[in-house]
Amino acid sequence: MSLNAYFDEKLVEAGCDEAGRGCLAGPVFAAAVILPKSFHHPLLNDSKQVTESNRYELREVIEKEALAYAVEQVSCTEIDEINILNASFLAMHKAIDKLSMQPELLLIDGNRFKKYKDIAHECIIKGDGKYASIAAASVLAKTYRDDYMKQLHEEDPRYNWMKNKGYGTADHRSAIEKHGISLHHRKSFQLVQWDLFHQH
Repeated sequence: MSLNAYFDEKLVEAGCDEAGRGCLAGPVFAAAVILPKSFHHPLLNDSKQVTESNRYELREVIEKEALAYAVEQVSCTEIDEINILNASFLAMHKAIDKLSMQPELLLIDGNRFKKYKDIAHECIIKGDGKYASIAAASVLAKTYRDDYMKQLHEEDPRYNWMKNKGYGTADHRSAIEKHGISLHHRKSFQLVQWDLFHQH
């Protein structure tokens, strides 16, 4: 299925998406991207459907050809304070703030969003598989976040973030059991599945 090039032919649209919402560790990242209406790339899709090497190839193309783009993050401390949903919205707002062009319409991946200034928005469920600008935002958010988690892994390899990127995989959870939590863990998340460990 090919992506739609735009939602509205006449308006300057920014696609927005986040990465790392479901992770146990690290910040949530968001990107906002304004693409030319004619933009097309055969590899572009929801970043979860694209291989890692293709995501980095796409990132170069997007950064070169986008009319404007920005990537922002909200820390695990802030996630614990305002909750992950609000942190995702905040990261998107911060990314939109940084765009060098003012969008007239925001295309948001997902079903909820907190209005940004007086700019109209459309929430599109699975939007990263439907619209090019949202797919582009998903690629940027994901690759920037992966780079950040690889950097954290260099500093503290105990949790194997290089591999799990902060998601709650079995090896990540057992590392938390063994080493306790780090500064980068989200304390408001259920980091260890106590129910599983204490049923035996």
